[in-house]
Amino acid sequence: MKEDHRSGCPINLTLEILGDRWSLIIIRDMMFGNRRHFRELLTQSEEGIASNILADRLKRLLEKGLITRADDPSHKQKAVYSLTDMAIGLVPLFAHMGAWGRRHLPVSEELSIRAELLEEGGPALWEAFMAELRAIHLGAPRPARSVFGELRAAYEAVLARQQARQPA
Repeated sequence: MKEDHRSGCPINLTLEILGDRWSLIIIRDMMFGNRRHFRELLTQSEEGIASNILADRLKRLLEKGLITRADDPSHKQKAVYSLTDMAIGLVPLFAHMGAWGRRHLPVSEELSIRAELLEEGGPALWEAFMAELRAIHLGAPRPARSVFGELRAAYEAVLARQQARQPA
């Protein structure tokens, strides 16, 4: 069955898959938050996605080949979602979007620290992060460097610093 597209423009085709309000947020949460289960994606996102929308977007992302779904070996009624290499290839796009947002929008310190590190690290850091995501989601060999760990540590350090500034 041939899909109808508005045009063959690569930007249009990308937006037809990722241009809705939630798809990139779901991929972001899987990529940067390692949220792999429906419940985690539903309850741990800052943006508060509705369960029916999440279910619909997960289905679309599966159909488009950006994520996979497997039974969770630790729980019979759970599924584990994983990023495909196609989705992992979006790391540079996320880095550029984060850099643009930091320059032009009223971002919060804790939610923009990862974007700052990705921007500063440039393509070499993006490649290292993609290699680690391939290990986490695709079973590739785990690299020595944990960019995911570095990003998480920077986020947690900002939270701790903000907490320390709070009056008791």
